[in-house]
Amino acid sequence: MDWGTDLWDQYDIIDKHTQSGLELVEKYVKFVKERTEIEQNYAKQLRNLTKKYNPKRGCREEQECRFSNHQSFLDILNEMNDYAGQRELIAENMMMNICIELTKYLQELKMERKTHLSEAKKAQQSLESTYKQLDSSKKRFEREWREADKAAQYAEKTDQDINATKADVEKAKQQANMRTHIAEECKNDYAAQLQKYNQEQSRFYFSDVPLIFNKLQDMDERRVRKLAQGYVLFSDTERHVMPIIGKCLEGVTKAGTNVNERNDSIALIEQYKSGFERPGDLDFEDYSQGINRASSDSSLGTLGTPKGPLELLGKNRSKPFWLFSKKSKRLTPERIIVMPTVTEDFGHLPPEQRRKRLQQKLDDIGKELQKEADQSEALGKMKDVYEKNPQMGDPASLSPQINQTAQNMERLRGELNKYESWLTEAGRRGDSMLRRGTLREDALSYTSHSNNNGSTHEPYSPDGTHSEEGTLDPSQAIYAEFDDDFEEEELVAPIGQCTAMYNFPGASEGTITMQEGEVLSVVEEDKGDGWTRVRRANGNEGYIPTSYVSISISK
Repeated sequence: MDWGTDLWDQYDIIDKHTQSGLELVEKYVKFVKERTEIEQNYAKQLRNLTKKYNPKRGCREEQECRFSNHQSFLDILNEMNDYAGQRELIAENMMMNICIELTKYLQELKMERKTHLSEAKKAQQSLESTYKQLDSSKKRFEREWREADKAAQYAEKTDQDINATKADVEKAKQQANMRTHIAEECKNDYAAQLQKYNQEQSRFYFSDVPLIFNKLQDMDERRVRKLAQGYVLFSDTERHVMPIIGKCLEGVTKAGTNVNERNDSIALIEQYKSGFERPGDLDFEDYSQGINRASSDSSLGTLGTPKGPLELLGKNRSKPFWLFSKKSKRLTPERIIVMPTVTEDFGHLPPEQRRKRLQQKLDDIGKELQKEADQSEALGKMKDVYEKNPQMGDPASLSPQINQTAQNMERLRGELNKYESWLTEAGRRGDSMLRRGTLREDALSYTSHSNNNGSTHEPYSPDGTHSEEGTLDPSQAIYAEFDDDFEEEELVAPIGQCTAMYNFPGASEGTITMQEGEVLSVVEEDKGDGWTRVRRANGNEGYIPTSYVSISISK
């Protein structure tokens, strides 16, 4: 079945149908364009949203990204930004593969349809022209035959008229014969025109029109097929990016599962743990005996230990230390917080934070030193190559770089030793604080017990200072207790091994010397203070810096 055979007389229907099909293509193109605008606006709004909630550099939110719930939120923002990029890709592909392609194809279809309809009009005009010639010859034949019939009737009447002369009769007969001859010629012309018209009409209805209509049918079917491909592309364009969108959504899900509330709590502790002891009890000030004793300091404020919360905050030490201070509109000298001066050895920080900062600084210096060592080795190899092959370069040209690298390494080694000593001191002071707090509590309990029993022993002198009699030297007690850790405990089975990357002198109490490349057994892992407990094959144990070794823990 085709249009040329079955719809040969439905030209107007075919004209309207093809025009409606082209209008549908235009309508679909507009629809897809509006869809792309929606996608682009959606992507733009998503990008603005992620930009709005992304923390700015240096702000408090960026510093809190070490917590898993904050980092997961940043991961979600990044995934949403990638998701917005996929929506933009959908809009771009729809515009390129559907809108532009269909618009270009639509223009071609319009030109083709116009050509086919023009051919149909020309064929119809030719047929109409032939019909006009046929009608004209038919009317002439009718007119001439009527005149010939009248002339024949007049000649017959004249011949029967007795009053007519012979000349009149002959004239009438000649006129009738002439009219009859003309009528015959018109008849022949009419017959020829009729035959010509019938041939053209047959060709028009059985050849020209079916061919044109079939061409229009083929054009319309190609339009429908192209439009159907556009419909499929509408879904395929989005389906092709669905795996990436799925990964974005999986990333959001993973960000949620990565949140670990316990680790966040530990991270907060590690970040802000000061290492100070809680403030001790206030001493009784006996004004009846004229003694003006200073209020008790916290257990941190003894024997040159790092400053406690009272010293760091500039509080009045004669008053209690309140964790939850009330805000006041008036700023009095007592409420002024004196910020500590930043020092190179991080002495302005609490003990725990100081140890971490020093350990971090040691790690950074170690990396820089390793980098300079690699560069020095590379320069040495290059110099050897130049000495063996002078045509490749002058060995003397490398001397400035080699000297500069050596100076840098010497400077970094000096800084490394300096920060190692500070870290050792910070670790010693941290241990001292814990033990001094214990000694102070024991001394206070001993005083209370002696007073209750009526004993005459006084750990404090009348002027309020601590008595030296009957008390141990704190540093001796500290190191004695530190050394007892290895003497009293049974040997613990090693949990792994470590290889020394640098030399360590082990000059401080409780530490152990170590040579580069030496293999030691790990007895106790780093607990966050930067030190690892190790043991030699001969049984000697001690602490070494964690950053100085490469550790392999047995599972």
